[in-house]
Amino acid sequence: MSMTAVGAVRFDPRNPDPWLALELDQSLPIDEDAKAALLRGNRSWSRRWMFAIVRPLIFAFFILVKLLRAIAPHHPNLNGSLHKLIHWGLRHFAARDARLLIMRHFHIGTEILAFIKSNSGVADIETVPLRPRVLKDLENNVFLQHDLNVYNFIIQLNLGLRAQGRDLAPVSRPDFSMITDGPFPIELANDSPLNFADVQTAIECYTPLYALFLPRADFIRAANSLQLDETIAIYLAKILGTYYHLSFVENGHPMVQLSTLQAGYRLMMHGLDCEALHGWLRAMKRAQAGGASVFGAAR
Repeated sequence: MSMTAVGAVRFDPRNPDPWLALELDQSLPIDEDAKAALLRGNRSWSRRWMFAIVRPLIFAFFILVKLLRAIAPHHPNLNGSLHKLIHWGLRHFAARDARLLIMRHFHIGTEILAFIKSNSGVADIETVPLRPRVLKDLENNVFLQHDLNVYNFIIQLNLGLRAQGRDLAPVSRPDFSMITDGPFPIELANDSPLNFADVQTAIECYTPLYALFLPRADFIRAANSLQLDETIAIYLAKILGTYYHLSFVENGHPMVQLSTLQAGYRLMMHGLDCEALHGWLRAMKRAQAGGASVFGAAR
């Protein structure tokens, strides 16, 4: 049964279902599987109850970590242990939907940066492609490298543009070859009875651990990178010649930094922003393949 048919069966004008409204809404060009995974997590008892219980405890722990890091900003530095701990926690306690969304994020980030590079006219940009296939691949410094990729990309891109004395400009026929139009090659095991945590609860739990295991400068850099969504979206706007997608990027510009205590929520927004930006590029790819202008519908 199609989503439209399912919605018609469930729709009661006297008692409209909020979740049905979000399921049917198409204001964000987000992948349907990712959207379904996120909404299932939002409806779960973990998000409705566990999240509310653990969040005050996590906040208190976060404050203690920040005080510790004020005293010892450089040590300990346990990046390898952090990645192993994240893998262990996701494998044993995170729901399959949460694991899917987290794994997808690295593929999406890799493809968005590759799109900008391919259409920027700047060849001298080196980042590390991140395409985890199984959960254990996350142990390969994936989380920290993801942050490094974004900063290194922005620095190298703008050094190249400044050396050429120009800025990004609209491309008449953008190259979408790196944008995956379909599922990513991700393999995930089914849930066990302990795999209950939704993605937002999981993220809130590991954010203060990120601050504890990494030097203060590394954590602050990682937290501030979440605000680079708007920067990346502006690059896309200059290449595509449309500013439509800037209407759904909501993580704040990095010129005005937010508190690291908000990192958990902003990480969720970062994930949503990236999913929507990738979905928009996928829609543009389909439009181009169908012979339509990739700019006409957005103006």
